[in-house]
Formats: sequence, structure tokens, C-alpha cells
Amino acid sequence: MKPTSSSPAARTLAASLREEREARKVGLRRLAEQLGVLPQVLSLWEKGQRLPSVEDVSAILALLGVTGEKRDRIRTLARHAREPNWLASSNADISHALTALLTFEGTATAITTWSPLLIPGLLQTPDYIRAIMEASAVPVEEADKRLRIRLKRQEVLACPEPVRLSALIGERALQETIGGPDIMSDQVDHLLAMGQRKNISVRIVPAGIGYHVGLTGPFEIYEFPDTPPITFVEHIKSSAFLHESEQTLAYRQVAKMLGERALSEAASRELLEEAAH
Repeated sequence: MKPTSSSPAARTLAASLREEREARKVGLRRLAEQLGVLPQVLSLWEKGQRLPSVEDVSAILALLGVTGEKRDRIRTLARHAREPNWLASSNADISHALTALLTFEGTATAITTWSPLLIPGLLQTPDYIRAIMEASAVPVEEADKRLRIRLKRQEVLACPEPVRLSALIGERALQETIGGPDIMSDQVDHLLAMGQRKNISVRIVPAGIGYHVGLTGPFEIYEFPDTPPITFVEHIKSSAFLHESEQTLAYRQVAKMLGERALSEAASRELLEEAAH
């Protein structure tokens, strides 16, 4: 069964409801009985194949003891679940944005990522990630948590049916010394190794080729087997998940343009080998 709504908010709502129930070790049948609904119905809600009402979501959260900002955020997701786009712009949105990313990356069949100044998250080494956290003055405990999440997200590249990743990386990302020369050398070696996998394409977009719209910022496009794609655009304090066909088409066109300007996989490997030395 296809999702009733494949919007980013609807997918995130489904994942959040499942996450909250499992975190409290409450069985699906037990919760369904308390709600007075069939277990099959609750299962469809948690899979995003049917949308619960705001009242149903409120009842679930009350039974699970979800309160405060988290309750309000999930209720907001329920109210906006049928809207095509979702802007995560407050501190309360952060955990749900991470849930969304884990959900989209885990269910996508293909991901296209454009990263002009940094190595894409799915291809970052632990030392590179930690260097970014330290430079951003992230507290050690929070940095450790984010590192674990980032490494968990990378598992989609090596599971039995791995996602296809097309990574377009700006040459300037290789010229930055994030964490120092040793960390950057290991990071470039990691790119070379990952680029050898059948499901991963690593291509470098050269610097100095003049203006192109990709310079306006990074983005990721998630493609799914039975629903339209979702585009993720991240900024300093906010993230946007775009689902409207006109917007996703625009980003797909940018990705196509970047692909035309990027070096071939073979030429990209040569450039990476030079950078590693």
C-alpha cells in the first residue's frame, strides 16, 4: 500500500510515533487496545500508509506520556502532514529533522548530494566529523551523540540492499584543512575507497569554472520506489524538506547541470589521489 501522503511531515510523523512507542517499550497491540483501534490501523499510521487525525495523535501521545515541546512538535507535524513542504526552524525541530533524515535515507533507493565546501555527511570519516564539531564549539557529550547518529546514517551505504549514492563534491571541499592535513588525507583516502563501491559514485566539480547556480548552497535529493522525491536543503539554524514537484524538479535540473560540469569518475579519482598526497 502506498502512503496516503508522501509529504516530509507525514513521513516524519509516522516515524516519530513509532519511535516514541518503541522508546517506551510499549507493544503495538497493547497501545492499539488502549486507543480502541485495530492493531492494523495503528500499524498503518506508523508506516505512513494512513494519516491519523490530530485527535488520534494527541491520544497516542497522552497514553505514551509524551509531553512538553516534543508533544507540541509532533502535534504540529500532524496538523501539517498533508502539506507538501516542511520547514524545521526551531530547537524543538532538531530531533524530528534527524528522524526525518534517518527515515528518508533508510527508505530511499537513490540519493543525490551536492556539497560545494564540505565532504558530504554520508561520506565523512569520524575524525572529520569530530573536527567539525570541535570547530563549532559543540559540547563533548552532544558531539558524541551527533557522531553516533552520523555514523548510524552511513549504514545505508553498506546494508544488504544499499542505497545508490551520487556524490557531487566541490573541489574547494578538498582544499579545506578540516582538522589538519592528516585528517584531510585520511578523509580523501576514504572518498577513494568509497568511490570503488558499485553503489557509490564520487565526482568532483572543479573550482574556477565561473558562476553556476550550485554555488548558492548544498542540497540532497532522496528518490523513493513508489512516491515522488524529497529535497533537503540545510542552513545554519533551519532545514527545509521540499516535496512540491516544481521545486524538486528545479533541484534535479541543478544536479543535472552539476553532473555535466563535474569530472568523470576516473578523472575525479586522479584528482583525489593528488589531493591525498
